[in-house]
Amino acid sequence: MPQAHVESFPLIAAIDLGSNSFHMVLAKADHGEIRILERLGEKVQLAAGLDDERLLSEEAMQRGLDCLRRFGQLIQGLPQGAVRIVGTNALREARNRDEFIRRADELLGHEVEVISGREEARLIYLGVSHSIADTPGKRLVADIGGGSTEFIVGQRFEPLLRESLQMGCVSFTQRYFKDGKITAARYAQAYTAARLELMTIEQGLQRLGWQEAVGASGTIRAVGLAIKAGGLGNGEINPDGLAWLKRKLLKLGDVEKIDFDGIKPDRRQIFPAGLAIAEAIFDALDLQRMDHSEGALREGVLYDLLGRHHHEDVRERTLGALMERYHVDLQQAARVESKALQALEEVAQAWELDEDWHRDLLQWAARVHEIGLDIAHYQYHKHGAYLIEHSDLAGFSRKDQLMLALLVRGHRRNIPKDKFADFGADGVQLQRLCVLLRFAILFHHIRGTQASPKVQLTAGPQSLDLTFPEGWLAANPLTQADFEQEANWLTRIGFSLTVR
Repeated sequence: MPQAHVESFPLIAAIDLGSNSFHMVLAKADHGEIRILERLGEKVQLAAGLDDERLLSEEAMQRGLDCLRRFGQLIQGLPQGAVRIVGTNALREARNRDEFIRRADELLGHEVEVISGREEARLIYLGVSHSIADTPGKRLVADIGGGSTEFIVGQRFEPLLRESLQMGCVSFTQRYFKDGKITAARYAQAYTAARLELMTIEQGLQRLGWQEAVGASGTIRAVGLAIKAGGLGNGEINPDGLAWLKRKLLKLGDVEKIDFDGIKPDRRQIFPAGLAIAEAIFDALDLQRMDHSEGALREGVLYDLLGRHHHEDVRERTLGALMERYHVDLQQAARVESKALQALEEVAQAWELDEDWHRDLLQWAARVHEIGLDIAHYQYHKHGAYLIEHSDLAGFSRKDQLMLALLVRGHRRNIPKDKFADFGADGVQLQRLCVLLRFAILFHHIRGTQASPKVQLTAGPQSLDLTFPEGWLAANPLTQADFEQEANWLTRIGFSLTVR
């Protein structure tokens, strides 16, 4: 069923579950623009709760859930589609993230998406580009987060290069400044570690070039304000200010003694690590100035949400590029998509497939189910699933990609029943979508060269009845054989297919 337009919602909200802080913005969409009504932020330091086994501690999870309970009061009663919640590096890293996500989903009534580092970078750039002047040149955007640091080179509203590195002010604090002591040796270790991370991307960034550098989020803002307090700037970061700040920090020797104007008490602990990363960025990229943007990930999430409902869904563009890269037969993909959606209409009520994500997933899978053919024909469904699961697909959450990959993996031959079970309650609907996709593909096995009959679909809980026009199957023995074989495949997952 079609989803309500964003501007028909009374309010919309974005929640960013960062490795250091959780942030929420509440807004009203108005004529393609977003009017921010409320901003909330709390230091949760989720990344500090990750142990050596990459497991989130119960204490860290509880800090996050307590924060979300407070956020939840502002979004109580907002309809599905009006709230988007994204998790970043700490949840990407945590092996037990599903436990936290389950509890957060129950608490908020809206689903948490874990996004990739490059998807995070895209959304950060979107938030920044809507928050600063629309200049014609290229800009570099950097965001030092709690667990990762994102870099984007873009022009106007379009990111040209997106990168995400495993360094952040919380993770580096845990590694180099855990007891709060600041020494020249420890600072040098943090700086060197950041420089080593940057070596992998600095040439690619510099090759594109930029006319201005912009920083997003708390670390950039705090460093800029501390430099301003020292009389060496007006809120921007510059090399002289960094050098002065570093000398002052090393002289203090302990995070408890940090008293720079603009640095809140709850940021003192992670400030030395953030400064070391910022200095490494300036040196690696030969920067002379970086200004701060108020817009960041959560604003980007809001604008992305708005774009999806203004027919500018970046996921459509992403899939188009994927189909072009892997030389998909566009006519066949369109035939399969049309038939799959037609079948969905017939069984949606009986199979409880009436949510937007059901339709989206089915049409996406129909479009890209053959991308693996560009690798090899043998087991191409597995090649396609691998490409989808492991590519950086702009606009898609991690869960989106895993579900899409599973539909592509299951579109022919054996259906991996256990993998559907991994999705819990959604697994039943996913398996039913897989059955519909397989039906549409078999229906068009002879690629557009035969007349298409009218087929009636009748769905039961674990069954699907197909009724072809009388005599059609007898006149088309290849299709008849296809569906007889399909009935055998579906029997293996306890599913009954009857063809008449």
